[in-house]
Amino acid sequence: QPRTTAVVPTRDALSQPAANLSLEARARFFVGNSFFTAAWVAAPASTTARDGLGPLYNAAACQNCHIKDGRGHPPETPGAAAVSFLVKVGRAPTNADEAALARRIGAVPDPVYGHQIQDRAVAGVPPEAQVGVHWREQPFVFADGTKAMLRQPELQLKAMAYGPLAAGQAVSARVAPPMTGLGLLEAIPLQQLQALEDPNDADGNGISGRLNRVWNASTGKTVIGRFGWKASQPTVRQQAALAANLDMGLSSVEFAQGDCTAEQRACLSAPNGGVAELPPDILDTITFYAEHLAVPARRWIDPPEVRAGEARFAAIGCAACHVPAFRTGAASSAALAGQAIRPYSDLLLHDLGPGLADGVPEFAASGSEWRTPPLWGLHLAQRVNPHAGFLHDGRARNLEEAILWHGGEAESARDGYAALPKAQREELIWFLKSL
Repeated sequence: QPRTTAVVPTRDALSQPAANLSLEARARFFVGNSFFTAAWVAAPASTTARDGLGPLYNAAACQNCHIKDGRGHPPETPGAAAVSFLVKVGRAPTNADEAALARRIGAVPDPVYGHQIQDRAVAGVPPEAQVGVHWREQPFVFADGTKAMLRQPELQLKAMAYGPLAAGQAVSARVAPPMTGLGLLEAIPLQQLQALEDPNDADGNGISGRLNRVWNASTGKTVIGRFGWKASQPTVRQQAALAANLDMGLSSVEFAQGDCTAEQRACLSAPNGGVAELPPDILDTITFYAEHLAVPARRWIDPPEVRAGEARFAAIGCAACHVPAFRTGAASSAALAGQAIRPYSDLLLHDLGPGLADGVPEFAASGSEWRTPPLWGLHLAQRVNPHAGFLHDGRARNLEEAILWHGGEAESARDGYAALPKAQREELIWFLKSL
């Protein structure tokens, strides 16, 4: 286990500070936690350190989406609130001007609704829409004849304040991803990730992963992306700043403008909390908190069924993308540097086929490409949030459903799993539940 690992098998297991932090660093961590968990308020307010929420937003606090620093979940029933669940909007560019825009912001946004649908708003401003999901189920038949039921979300946008989206715009339902090990992932040397790239499948194994190339708002350069469902953000800091901007309506030095567009006059005229509603020092503190959340210890290692499941995980090809181990290099703090880590991800983009495609591009990522999600902390996902779902939109209610949705480059691994006898499938799931 890395020296940052914490062993706290409770609902707060994903919210612990890295075990090797100094007392001074731990104090800073808990200050960051206070800004991450507390609700922001609309401006003007007497609470000037936390004002500026909105005018349009999805949540009033970071923790409302990253529930106890873990996964979010989709609405389970018709009419249920879309807590920790949002809708991205975008399309591919069609001309040179749009291509230049997409190189800086990832895709061409809707001219009225912007980059994502905000279903909440401050007083006097209409929310953009009501977000809901209808679930459509379909059977999956294993080689031994047993069945599993898979559910697919049909996104519903109702009460749209400005009419329908523009022609050609795609929408993507997303749940908040877990915060596990972000600082350690940021500290993986770029050369280690580049060594895993194989965009043309030169080795002929059917896997053609590639790094996303994204815009760094601080440096004004195109760099490698590591964070988000499509690896569209280069650093923990920028990921935090953009989430604060789009999800909570907080401006920062990196993202000075909100998601209000010219047609949204009430949004544009609403009071704000100043030039940088999320000041650099508070953003730094939130970033420190996010970077230094501890990776939880594995639950099991030695049981024979776990070891057998790990061997099958590798044998059917899962480990080709869910790469087990790395070693961190230089890092934002000494606590994160030089660590042997086991995230089970290559941080690369892979085409997972039409079943998971959403049509929304993000920089170099197409609508059917997704970053390999790390698997560490998996055994705690539904202990921390009992409603947590898996995959980018939370459609998978358990780990087997998540596996069965894999297509494209992962189709061979999925078929390998489906061909196993039930007892061997259970061994592989026990391995995943150990992580």
